[in-house]
Amino acid sequence: MSLKRRQFTREFKLQVFQEADSGKSISQLAREHQVHPTLIHRWRQQLRRQGDRALPGNSKAVSDEARIVALERKVGQLTMENDLLKKVLSRLEEIPHSARSNGGSS
Repeated sequence: MSLKRRQFTREFKLQVFQEADSGKSISQLAREHQVHPTLIHRWRQQLRRQGDRALPGNSKAVSDEARIVALERKVGQLTMENDLLKKVLSRLEEIPHSARSNGGSS
């Protein structure tokens, strides 16, 4: 039997922070919301490091964004390679066939 991990929404995490800011201790919040205190500290660390991109909740927004950036970079690289190959092909097509078969000498 496998246990499924609970997933918390961004709104839930921000609510926990609001309660902490109003004076509740981390241990009290952990008991009330039935989460480990370390998890609350980890969420707070993520928020400090990543700002608005932190605490994606149920989605994987940060990792999805990184994947999109990597894919866009790859598309750019492939586009540049494709353009280069098109230029080389067009130059090869400009060389007369007889010059190509004689090793390039006219």
